[in-house]
Amino acid sequence: MIKQYQQGFTLIELMVVVVMIGIMAAIAMPSYQEYVRRANASRAEQALQNIAVLLEKYKNRNFSYKGFTIDNKLLKIPNGATASEEKYSIKIQDGENITRTLADSTAMGRSWIAIAESKDNLNYSYLMTNTGVRCRTKKFNEISTTGTSATVSCGANGERW
Repeated sequence: MIKQYQQGFTLIELMVVVVMIGIMAAIAMPSYQEYVRRANASRAEQALQNIAVLLEKYKNRNFSYKGFTIDNKLLKIPNGATASEEKYSIKIQDGENITRTLADSTAMGRSWIAIAESKDNLNYSYLMTNTGVRCRTKKFNEISTTGTSATVSCGANGERW
């Protein structure tokens, strides 16, 4: 008697594999997205700390922050990103009047405020000042920059970093 062997897979076997792949993807995608968010947030923290070092070096040479400028590529994360690729946008302002940059001739230049705004509303936005304020929040509109650099905060939902 000749035995016939079945070649290939049944539809049920294929559907089981497809369902298993779907379940693994459903678990993996949110974890991966959170990993990417944390990586971008870490980049923003590092960029703010690097800018703070540059600001302090500038002040040591010039006795003031007034006149400080920085390459615009360093104010985007990733560096030099176009608008669609941009994850964070960093602004550096005069601590006495945040409507002015430090390069503005009317800036006081005695203090500074740096803000890294996340383009992803599920990620943190950051605030850092020369007075030691370092906070982050997922609600960018709660960052308070009224007054001077000594009175800024990340609001009720903010946390130190």
